[in-house]
Amino acid sequence: MDLEFSRPHSGAMETFETLVRTEFAPKNTYLNTASTGLLPARTVEAMRTALESAAAGQPTDMFADVEAARASFARLTGVPVSQVAAGASVAVYTGLIAASLPEGAEVLTAEADFSSVVNPFHMRRDLRVRTVPLERIAESVRPTTALVAVSAAQSADGRIADLPAIRAAAGEHGARTYVDASQAVGWLPIEAAKYDYVAAVAFKWLVCPRGVAFLVVPEDLGGLTPVFAGWVAGEAPWDSCYGPVTELARSARRFDESPALFSYAGARHSLALLEELGVKRVQAHDLALADRFRAGLRALDVEPVPAPDSPIVSVPGLGVRLPELSRAGVEVSDRAGHLRAAFHLYNTAADVDRLLDVLSG
Repeated sequence: MDLEFSRPHSGAMETFETLVRTEFAPKNTYLNTASTGLLPARTVEAMRTALESAAAGQPTDMFADVEAARASFARLTGVPVSQVAAGASVAVYTGLIAASLPEGAEVLTAEADFSSVVNPFHMRRDLRVRTVPLERIAESVRPTTALVAVSAAQSADGRIADLPAIRAAAGEHGARTYVDASQAVGWLPIEAAKYDYVAAVAFKWLVCPRGVAFLVVPEDLGGLTPVFAGWVAGEAPWDSCYGPVTELARSARRFDESPALFSYAGARHSLALLEELGVKRVQAHDLALADRFRAGLRALDVEPVPAPDSPIVSVPGLGVRLPELSRAGVEVSDRAGHLRAAFHLYNTAADVDRLLDVLSG
């Protein structure tokens, strides 16, 4: 089966392949982006420069890197840069949203969703958290629901939430929406403006270093109180270093965490690469590889978890093969006994076939 980008026949495809091969050269069969994405060469070089400059007492302007990364993420998700906060953790941003809810508010979540998306709501004992199967989220929104919180793609098995249906149901009942796009943004086009809040870590499908995360809020800032605001949340940060901040940023920057600067020094270059490649082309590439793997599994009489539009493929019962696969140079994950393979822009048809060969052997 030929894949869209396995044998390029056009200038656009050649550019995609050439750019990817310039930036990535894994030494193994790496199929674990759902855990951690590989870093592009440009990102590694930028971080090396930043570290060496700091060691020499001549640090680069890494705050400019934060702003460049913020702007790039805004373009990737289709929102004004003024609506993007920069931080390090989805859990922190979930906690921020949880803190904004009134006592007794109902939060609707999906069963077995990633803990960073749901746990902060449970930490507030005065909230009513209701959990239903992912496929029933939209139909379960009701007039008493204040917030629907869900991952765009499930970490454990790659299932995709029906975000248009969830958005419509929330709108009908006056509920806000909170989407964790950590397992989606980078391969799945995300229109963040359609939801009240969108958060994502960047060290997976956005191939950034750890320590980078973003939060998209509405133009009116979504009624959030910046409970962890420090000096970087000031309208004039360098004038906000001492005492209470006299004026918070008039943009989403009021929700910034103090940034992991060396991570952002690299992140701006990773995000620029995604912009160059184009998320829709990455999506086509990733899904074609996942489809190849699913077809190969069925030829082995193995049935994966149904998630046909996802680059994450989860195979029940095969998690025990993880040590064997790792010894063979194939990196995947074991999630709750399921083998989880994740296919991204740097993977090829040969990677898929290598995984199938080991599984069949």
